[in-house]
Amino acid sequence: MAIATTNPATGETVRGFDELTDEALEQALQRAHDAFRSYRRTSFAERAGWLRRAADILDDETEELARLATLEMGKTIGAARAEVGKSALGLRWYADNTERILADVEWSPQNAPEGARVFTRYEPLGPVLAVMPWNFPYWQVFRFAAPALMTGNVGLLKHASNVPQVALAIADVLRRAGLPDGVFQTLLISSSRVEGIIDDDRVRAATLTGSEPAGREVGARAGQNVKTSVLELGGSDPFVVMPSADLDTAVEQGVQSRLLNNGQSCINAKRFIVHTEVADEFERRMVAAFEGLRVGDPFDEDTDLGPLSQPQGVADLDRQVRESVAAGARVLTGGKPLGGPGNYYPATVLTDIPEGSPAHRQELFGPVALIFRARDTDDAIRIANDSPFGLGGSVWTTDPDEQERFVEEIETGMVYVNTLTASTPEVPFGGAKNSGYGRELADFGPTSFVNAKTVWIQ
Repeated sequence: MAIATTNPATGETVRGFDELTDEALEQALQRAHDAFRSYRRTSFAERAGWLRRAADILDDETEELARLATLEMGKTIGAARAEVGKSALGLRWYADNTERILADVEWSPQNAPEGARVFTRYEPLGPVLAVMPWNFPYWQVFRFAAPALMTGNVGLLKHASNVPQVALAIADVLRRAGLPDGVFQTLLISSSRVEGIIDDDRVRAATLTGSEPAGREVGARAGQNVKTSVLELGGSDPFVVMPSADLDTAVEQGVQSRLLNNGQSCINAKRFIVHTEVADEFERRMVAAFEGLRVGDPFDEDTDLGPLSQPQGVADLDRQVRESVAAGARVLTGGKPLGGPGNYYPATVLTDIPEGSPAHRQELFGPVALIFRARDTDDAIRIANDSPFGLGGSVWTTDPDEQERFVEEIETGMVYVNTLTASTPEVPFGGAKNSGYGRELADFGPTSFVNAKTVWIQ
């Protein structure tokens, strides 16, 4: 079946699911439309209570929920537990902060007579379609759902087809937390039906986290229908290391960032741009760290690197590496899929990457580190910006002038200095160039899907 749980560690299909019929999808859309009419009138306090109860359920059922994520997409069990906990954190943060974020904004126009009041009031739009990826199957959904639900919108989730049990579990958690019927629904449908949902007048906005091609389709369809959209797409984040950096920390954090989520994160450090003075030592240490990893069963507490989520991911990564090597890149470690059952690819380091090769311009979505050498700050900035993507980036230098130049000149939505690129509820998240548009998290979460209504009371 197209919608199914297939264990990426074994290749075994565990459970299949029937796609919603046209009649069932129509009923779901009407249920969302009807639910919005009443839900938008609920108070912030009521919504916050439901979200806090959902967070409590996540905390109480962390082990069961984490095991679902590991079973369906292969992240290590420790990483899955951490993701469930992070989702609970996000729910509580928006329960605590959304009313403040959406408070009326007062204005003082010069031509307003005495006693007039002019302000902006934020109002929910209605049902929002969320097309979400498999790589962080809980966090990606809750970082949309928490602010959207607190704002008074209702949610329609089209999750990735390889994580249906997680998708259903999320809807069940929110239902048991007390959210009214129809306020949040999981739609088990294929991607081919997304455009029809965006076309539906009852759906007022769309958000997608996923690939660049999928983002182009959703963004174009939303634009044709004059509907708001937020897109968080791919990334090929630079990780710049200059001579003044603490090399021990830079290597440790670089390895951690590249292998986060088995190398399957849009904000993984992917392109390591290292000054020539420290490049040899950085390469040596990274290769040693990669070769010391334990690859295996993601349910094993001692596993460092689990499988990729799908066989196609292994095939795509293998092709990109082989074509890059054929063009002149050198493999320092790894470089070939691991034999046996499951979607395993080893931690790999490529260097001497030529222009025009897949590794030079494409996103490699798996545990492959790409090392580029930079002569100086100008060269590092040039290499960092030589990408169609612009999501995040990490810069390692203790030189204040270098820090300022990297912050000012690197073309990304986020720059982190002497720390890893990350996502957390308190800080805006989003990219530039082909990495998408709009922002999530922090104050942008609740204000991304609202009508900012100007009110003038004479």
